[in-house]
Amino acid sequence: MKNSILTLLALAAMVACNKKENTSTADSTADSTTMNAPADSPLTLNDSATVSGTNTGSTATALNDQDKKFADAAARGGMMEVMMGDLAAKTSTNASVKALGEMMSRDHGKANEELKKWASASGYTLPTSLNTEQQKKHDELKTKKGTEFDKMYTDLMVSDHKKDIADFKKEASDGSETSLKGFASKTLPTLEHHLMESEKAKAEVK
Repeated sequence: MKNSILTLLALAAMVACNKKENTSTADSTADSTTMNAPADSPLTLNDSATVSGTNTGSTATALNDQDKKFADAAARGGMMEVMMGDLAAKTSTNASVKALGEMMSRDHGKANEELKKWASASGYTLPTSLNTEQQKKHDELKTKKGTEFDKMYTDLMVSDHKKDIADFKKEASDGSETSLKGFASKTLPTLEHHLMESEKAKAEVK
């Protein structure tokens, strides 16, 4: 009888131990499941890593050939207008031509700065010097004096601004980069005013 009681107690102890071990194993399994939850589950450990790695790619603006061609031409043209405008303001003895030169230097200087800001924000490198043809025109203008200077300068301003207006209109309609198209549209009225004033000055010096 005594042996039977001892046997029953031993069995009861074994059952209790097995139940505790099973509970512990279940808890461990639950913890493991939580740690290894799918990445799309809410508030998993992997979420923070996913967020921190978002949008780390390059943000450089993509430009098409029209945009690049326009930006380069506008940069070089703007530099030439400033250089020739400064020359006219210093060299000419005609009040209208001097005033025209001052306006060209001032207005194109502002436009050049706007274009540089756009280029910096877009990651685009603008040319920093005139092309061969433009440099030749500038050098030739420097050799002129008096009426010859006034005639050559006003002729250049009329022809250059007609071309500029056509180029800026093309960019405003056909360009792909929004900010550059906006720059072209915004600058057009100034260029049209320059053409009008250039034609007035040209008529005066003939």
